[in-house]
Amino acid sequence: MKKLLILAAAAGLMSATAMTAANAETLRWARKGDSLTLDPHSQNEGATHGLAHQMYEPLLMRDMTGKIIPTLATEWAATDNPSVWEFKLREGVKFHNGEDFNADDVVFSIKRALMDTAEMRGVINTIKDARKVDDYTVHIETHGPNPLLPNVLTNTFMMDEGWTKSKNCEVPQDFKNNGDNACVRSVNGTGPYILVSRAQDEKTVLRANENYWGKGTFPLEVTEIIYTPIQEAATRVSALLAGNVDFIQDVPVQDLGRVEGTDGLKLETGAQNRVIFFGMNQGDADLVNDDVEGKNPLADVRVRQAMNMAINREAIKKVVMRGQSDPTGVIMPPFVNGWTEELDAIPPYDIAKAKGLMSDAGYADGFGITLHCPNNRYVNDEAICQATVGMLGQIGIRVTLDAKPKAQHFPQITKRTTDFYMLGWGVPTFDSAYIFNFLMQTEGEKSGSYNGNRYSNPEIDKKIVALSSETNLDKRNELIADIWAQHQKDVVHLPVHNQVLNWGMVNKINFQVQPEDQPYFKFMTFN
Repeated sequence: MKKLLILAAAAGLMSATAMTAANAETLRWARKGDSLTLDPHSQNEGATHGLAHQMYEPLLMRDMTGKIIPTLATEWAATDNPSVWEFKLREGVKFHNGEDFNADDVVFSIKRALMDTAEMRGVINTIKDARKVDDYTVHIETHGPNPLLPNVLTNTFMMDEGWTKSKNCEVPQDFKNNGDNACVRSVNGTGPYILVSRAQDEKTVLRANENYWGKGTFPLEVTEIIYTPIQEAATRVSALLAGNVDFIQDVPVQDLGRVEGTDGLKLETGAQNRVIFFGMNQGDADLVNDDVEGKNPLADVRVRQAMNMAINREAIKKVVMRGQSDPTGVIMPPFVNGWTEELDAIPPYDIAKAKGLMSDAGYADGFGITLHCPNNRYVNDEAICQATVGMLGQIGIRVTLDAKPKAQHFPQITKRTTDFYMLGWGVPTFDSAYIFNFLMQTEGEKSGSYNGNRYSNPEIDKKIVALSSETNLDKRNELIADIWAQHQKDVVHLPVHNQVLNWGMVNKINFQVQPEDQPYFKFMTFN
């Protein structure tokens, strides 16, 4: 076998090696929105992964710094066939119900995550097949050589084949069409915590997995988790200030000083691997959610250019975000391969020029359109949308804001019932191809699931497909640069900013901000 071996010693995972944590504690955790589902392959959404990671595990994961570390796989390497990778599995791992984890479960899980109803298929669509070699060895074959295969596996969770079939969950939940199955409410993973109870959008209780394979590798000082989604920002902060919760994500920018200035509390801040932007339906001949009959104003690049110029990103940072954002001109965070300072440059805020472009496009009097926005997913999401409504009004675009919880918002994008919408995008692979596959490639069986722009460019599609098998990294990066150049020329999206993460917690907690906003509680320690 050609060795491209990627191994990480247990010492590289964590410095703490105590078999039993001395400071075992209950953690009361709150964030803005709940997990959408417990079916681990149904959705590709940050908060959903956040809960799933406590109970399920992938072959590889990223640690609290964003580094890939071994999890259910201990070694991985490309074979002599560059389209086939070999994964050596961790032995002695048990699912929560006591069943052994082995290669059958890996093959089953990967094939399940590739099914049509699995949103995760868009992440791993370069995978052609998964095959068992022996009980603890799996070969994963890709559609052509893929040097970045490990990067796409960090949120692909492993399920117990026998248990899943016994629950009649062989097929993932079809979330966008209101599908259901028993795995939406029950869990049998290999992770550090076991599901005790769950009330959707109210409370989820987890307890420590006494048979977890990671004892001695991770601190595991949290022995119970009580997770409460609290949508209202003021209520969420009040719960922390009153001592009703110990740790909150999504500390609103207006309350950073209150949290940091309160005795017994502290604030942890860091850049997030997530960009906030607006999508526009530029592909349909006519729009449903506008007041222009018989044509699509968003199909004219001059209108999109005008909208890009009308968004005052610095004002949003100063007034809406209280300084807690990083304005950008590209829908790609700085963590991602392909990012450059040139792409990141903010478009000039120029109302006069924007009005001229609107006039040139035949919309001197503007037009009306509905903007769909989530109100419980991103930092100040609805407030950003409200500010943008006023900014676009300056160039004659009369925007009606329709803000909904994320459970209702995301299906509008995937089912193509919105023409203008807010979306935030994290990049778990830390590579541009992930953005292109979901947001820019023409919608198909395995691509473009979040391409609510209806953008379609056959030449760009060819380049995106080529990325998955280009092993020459210099040539690959040239392709990435070409795709981004076309994206910016066509104004496919309207970037706003990269998010800044703020986690609030009691002083006794030691926990750094994770760039994907993922609180992996097996790493948490207490003073």
